[in-house]
Amino acid sequence: MLPVTTTAPSAPQAGDVLELTVGEVVHGGWCVSRADDTGWVVFVRHALPGERIRATVTQVTARFARAEATDIRQPSVDRVAAPCTYARPGGCGGCDWQHASLAAQRRLKATVISQQLSRIAGIDREVAVEPLPGDEAGLGWRTEVTFAVDRSGAVGLRRHRSHDVIEIDRCLIAHDLVTAAEVLGKRWPGARSVEVAVAPETGERGVLVSGRALRADTLPEIAAESVQLSARPGARVPVRGRGALIRRAAGRDWRVSLGSFWQVHPGAADTLARHVLAGLDPRPAEVALDLYCGAGLFAGLLAEVVGPDGAVLAVEQDPLAVRDARHNLRGWPWARVHRGDVAEVLRQSAAWHGGLHDASIAVLDPPRTGAARPVVDALCQSAAALRRIAYVSCDPATLARDLRLLLDGGWRLAGLRGYDAFPMTHHVECVAVLSRE
Repeated sequence: MLPVTTTAPSAPQAGDVLELTVGEVVHGGWCVSRADDTGWVVFVRHALPGERIRATVTQVTARFARAEATDIRQPSVDRVAAPCTYARPGGCGGCDWQHASLAAQRRLKATVISQQLSRIAGIDREVAVEPLPGDEAGLGWRTEVTFAVDRSGAVGLRRHRSHDVIEIDRCLIAHDLVTAAEVLGKRWPGARSVEVAVAPETGERGVLVSGRALRADTLPEIAAESVQLSARPGARVPVRGRGALIRRAAGRDWRVSLGSFWQVHPGAADTLARHVLAGLDPRPAEVALDLYCGAGLFAGLLAEVVGPDGAVLAVEQDPLAVRDARHNLRGWPWARVHRGDVAEVLRQSAAWHGGLHDASIAVLDPPRTGAARPVVDALCQSAAALRRIAYVSCDPATLARDLRLLLDGGWRLAGLRGYDAFPMTHHVECVAVLSRE
């Protein structure tokens, strides 16, 4: 009897149309179809778990393929009509989940958080993703949008995983004030991007135009109180206004320069501030760390509680954010803002009074790439006085990676909450609270 031989299925090619059964959601706005249909792992956009679809392949690697669902044969009960005409296969890449109900979106994000915690950190934990205040429809929330500009000067948003610019007439997740700035439908010669930031609390609108060949006299007419040009990172040429917005959070005003970090959902800053303070439970005369402090929101709130007998060490690398933080913290002289790499400042602060070894609480809100490994190591190796950490993260994968390191370094996960700070997209905000074993 001749032996039975099997051959591996041939690799799909870009442009092929596959019939797939959609499996679980995975990080990044994808659902995955395993090898049961095609013999290949296929990551699919515009699909939902359990659906039977036809999908067009967009990319093939040695291990998997990417595709977009173009024909839904058996839809999920969670499927809805996408409110935006640009949220479609081959369209704008900004929104991942407009084809899912808001309740389903939050369940999908909660699943992804739990996946990442289990696979990367070895933590088995159910997490609910909570809506933020004032977000009933998941639209009109984004207070900062960076529009891309193509070579012809047309402005829009980029196609998914592409440098191609999709010219649009409106972004439905953008706040009404962003739309009212009137940057769309116009030509922007010499620009690479046009960033619009707005402050719903004051009605202010600011525009930062970036590019190498910018001239103020060639800018189109727009409706914004502040306009700046940037030919290179950190270099600003004012056109009008002061180049900053006043944002309101936790009952007070905060100056935020155009291009500096601030939570883009109107309900995020207040909610995260309350959660961080509750998790850290700051006390008078304590020493607190605010790492990756941005405009100084958490540092200011901690400074008010610890009082003049305590201290706050805030660290930020972006020079504009440092300038904002120093301005925002000027009423609390016991809060110091240090400009520089967080790991390097922590290393130097080990010898300071009010530095790392005197700190008892710490908050860190790093970029999407997570905290640098030396920062996590410093928090693990710090003196026993450091009793609580609040870690604010917009990426479940890097959060899980850093949590694993903190757990290995003697910390315990005391609490974890997820917030839907980015409806219609795959992004989600988490706050983890850690305590010493």
